[in-house]
Amino acid sequence: METRVNQIKLNGLTFQYRETGEPTSPPIVALHALGTSAESWNPVASVLGENYRVLAIDQRGHGGSARTSNYSFELMCEDLLHFANAMNLERFTLMGHSMGGTVSYLFSETFPTRIERLIVEDTPPPFQGTPIEIPSKPADSLPFDWEVVPSILQQLNEPNPEWWARLTDITMPTLLLGGGSSHIPQHKLEEVSELIPNCEFVTLESAGHFVHDDNLYGFLAAVKSFLDS
Repeated sequence: METRVNQIKLNGLTFQYRETGEPTSPPIVALHALGTSAESWNPVASVLGENYRVLAIDQRGHGGSARTSNYSFELMCEDLLHFANAMNLERFTLMGHSMGGTVSYLFSETFPTRIERLIVEDTPPPFQGTPIEIPSKPADSLPFDWEVVPSILQQLNEPNPEWWARLTDITMPTLLLGGGSSHIPQHKLEEVSELIPNCEFVTLESAGHFVHDDNLYGFLAAVKSFLDS
């Protein structure tokens, strides 16, 4: 399944995205994890692209998208809104992993009528826990803007409590996928699944945090079953 790489201007910034599947197929927008890019969705998109139009965007500061002076979950949520509007996506399935999963929760809470179905991979919204130490910048060159890291970790350490409080506003069918051996506390995913009214929680025991890398077959089976239901 061929993937096309395109660029688009959103709110004055250049974003790169990857498109797999027919333009007339039902749309899925995919958001990647911190420090990765839209390319991380390629194995998933090549399969789902047979029946869906998969649009994977490099979020700000990552891949081929703009490096900016500010990074936050809220700004990434705004970027997604601009992208959906520019692509004329009235309603779409939203799929997010880790950082992209938090953006997906936030977007689904704020714009529930735009989301057909929600798929989140191994992340709860940020919650008050043991503070994460913000690492110093590595000497090697990186495929993303290092400034994203302290900005996002700061939000993980000082989370907006509204993001948890508003999980009950996520009314669309939701699939939450957990990696059984992930560093993410799986009981927090269980809590999320109990707060979202129409949520199915699936744990893939043989996978870590990068569920779709560790167990692509299991990930795709769960996603396809959910999309077909």
